[in-house]
Amino acid sequence: MRPAHITAVIEQEFSSTQKGYHTPVMLWGPPGVGKSQIVAQVAENHDVAIVDIRLSQMEPSDLRGIPFKNEQKVEWAIPAMLPDVAVHGEAGILFIDEITSAPPSVSAAAYQLILDRRLGEYRVPGHWAIVAAGNRQGDRGVTYSMPAPLANRFSHYEVDVNLDDWAAWAYHHDIDERVIGFLRFRPDLLFDFNPEHNPVAFPSPRSWEFAHRALHKFGDQPELLPGGLEACVGKAAGVELFAFIQSLENLPDIDAIARGESKESPDEIDLQYAVATALVTRAIRSGNDVTLLGNILDYANVFKQREMGVMLVSDLHRAVGAELFAVPQFAGWAEKIGDILVY
Repeated sequence: MRPAHITAVIEQEFSSTQKGYHTPVMLWGPPGVGKSQIVAQVAENHDVAIVDIRLSQMEPSDLRGIPFKNEQKVEWAIPAMLPDVAVHGEAGILFIDEITSAPPSVSAAAYQLILDRRLGEYRVPGHWAIVAAGNRQGDRGVTYSMPAPLANRFSHYEVDVNLDDWAAWAYHHDIDERVIGFLRFRPDLLFDFNPEHNPVAFPSPRSWEFAHRALHKFGDQPELLPGGLEACVGKAAGVELFAFIQSLENLPDIDAIARGESKESPDEIDLQYAVATALVTRAIRSGNDVTLLGNILDYANVFKQREMGVMLVSDLHRAVGAELFAVPQFAGWAEKIGDILVY
């Protein structure tokens, strides 16, 4: 399931805690596809706390608590990391990460917490959603087979990668437009992980964010930049990204296009992707300036491949929202490419 749909599922599960319909969710997927990022984004959207528990780093007693004697009885001290209304708020998300990396003795301690929302005398607050995540056994991580009693306590979702969803996230998180443009040009490199080769660095949504950071750290040090990119996304993808960045010296004047003064479109397909992503970035930074949006819509019809213009406007819509429909030039653009959309 694509990340946008997974986000909608988690949103609905969080809202359902108010009505008593919540079911714990298990997210499956290879490393680096953004499972934890999705959960954190939902918590941020609702301005609530997220309590992140890494079962792989725990012993059974860490979750169950420590026993202590109270007169003639033995009671259990509740771990401070568990959601507490007084500390974390009435609503939030309990995120149990790396659950498939926890040994069976630890995961068994989580059974009651996940299904019954309690551990001994402790109870998970009523308006807290429970979400877990883990890698599959074929992903070359440290994983254990999930016991059937634990698996039966979740609804299960497989997290796929999707370039449109990643690009929308990237624009809103100020990821370098050169990285976005490169992945539009080479979409198969958004995630390229072969567990049989057991790579150290490989392309993934997470590692492309690392490449974005490398561009800002080593961008003015050409002797370090190629190695810095390869260290993030692997040698092959790093070499391709560096070559793509070098080719951007031949870009047309983006500022002139944004002002509506130029209708020049490059012949090279990689440069066309770079122009498109640069224009979407300008639109976001402008705060949805109507004049700029109109100029971009006019330019969308300049590309020789009309599908490129459709991609540009689609990304623009995901970035700026429904305000794009009110721009005067939108109707003219839509009329010109109507046959593509119908097809």
